[in-house]
Amino acid sequence: MTEPTSIIALPAAPLHALEIWSNPQAVAVRVHKALDFALPAMNRSASNAAITLMRFEPTVWLAEGDISVLADTLGDDGALTAIGGGLVRFRLAGPGWRELLLEGGVFDTSAAVFPVGATAATVIDHVGVRLWVESEDACIAYVPSSFAQSLHHFWEEALPLIGA
Repeated sequence: MTEPTSIIALPAAPLHALEIWSNPQAVAVRVHKALDFALPAMNRSASNAAITLMRFEPTVWLAEGDISVLADTLGDDGALTAIGGGLVRFRLAGPGWRELLLEGGVFDTSAAVFPVGATAATVIDHVGVRLWVESEDACIAYVPSSFAQSLHHFWEEALPLIGA
């Protein structure tokens, strides 16, 4: 039996906005050396055991996890800003998570366009959200705290419509 699609609010996690505003090539080299992976390209993610970086904007990444090594790495070329208190993380998991995002959403959620490791900044039911495809079976949605309850309710109401 296939598990039904679920919407689970996750516990708070250390989340930071990583911004680079000068010397991007030099910063990229320093970050690669410090983290042992390159800064991810636009709409992609990269990680190691301690941190995941997700790129949603040309010069901004969402950093989830231990950012301690990044503060010195950025120097005066960027900043890390704690934003975890302003976001609620939801895991949408199960066979219908892609269809669920289409309810009130405005982008292509197909696996070919939105594969594992992909990120997207979009609007769902008039709420700006950030999405990260965690696995074939799950996506993490980063939702502004002020809209989290209403978007969670919207998704719960949509589940029967997608047959999940």
